[in-house]
Amino acid sequence: MATEKKFIEIFSEGLFDVRVYPMMGDYVLYCREKAVGCICDNRVFIKITPVSKQYLDGAPEIPPYAGAKPRYLVENPDKAFLQELLYAVADGLPAPKPRKK
Repeated sequence: MATEKKFIEIFSEGLFDVRVYPMMGDYVLYCREKAVGCICDNRVFIKITPVSKQYLDGAPEIPPYAGAKPRYLVENPDKAFLQELLYAVADGLPAPKPRKK
């Protein structure tokens, strides 16, 4: 089951510096131009990092799709919490590598 476009619109509305990029029927979640998670089957998954562990301690760690690494399933729909979480995870990740031309 793929993610519904309506879910993406509702999810991303009101979040700043957050971009949702379509990929193979689901979406990659970027914050401050760093990949911080994904949206699969109308569920939000965040990379497991030391920072995300502080915010999501006790959250289920499951793979978003078959063959993927486990990620935290975010079950809190609060926009303020999501914004704070995404900023914190993005700030804790290294800068993306420059693309080759």
